[in-house]
Amino acid sequence: MRLGVGIMLVLISLALGASSVAQDTAVTQPTKLLKKVVAGMPKGDLQEIRVLAASFMPGNKTVLHTHRFPVTVYILEGAFTLEIEGRGPKIVTAGYAFVEPPNVRMTGYNRSATDPLRLVIFYVSDPNTPFLEPIQ
Repeated sequence: MRLGVGIMLVLISLALGASSVAQDTAVTQPTKLLKKVVAGMPKGDLQEIRVLAASFMPGNKTVLHTHRFPVTVYILEGAFTLEIEGRGPKIVTAGYAFVEPPNVRMTGYNRSATDPLRLVIFYVSDPNTPFLEPIQ
């Protein structure tokens, strides 16, 4: 009986302690920006994860290129125009993310005449794989 009462007191104190901690400390929850099933990810035992940042002044663009693996891009500021061969232009604005498919010719632009563009790139590849393959 004493053991049962002792266990009950411990459980009550834990519950009260947990609720006071929850009230004292705000809990941050992540916001889902993108969820997408993709093909073409690396299949080796090891993968290399890269997080890159890029800034485009008004009118800047990327070279015509491909990627060996999917690339995830998150726009921090401005608007990014992606032109993928065989598709219409896609414009992505600040606060949104998208995935560039692998093995497809593409070019990205900051079409604004006045506003800069800043973005973050997430790339998972086989180790030491070039980030992009320029097309001449």
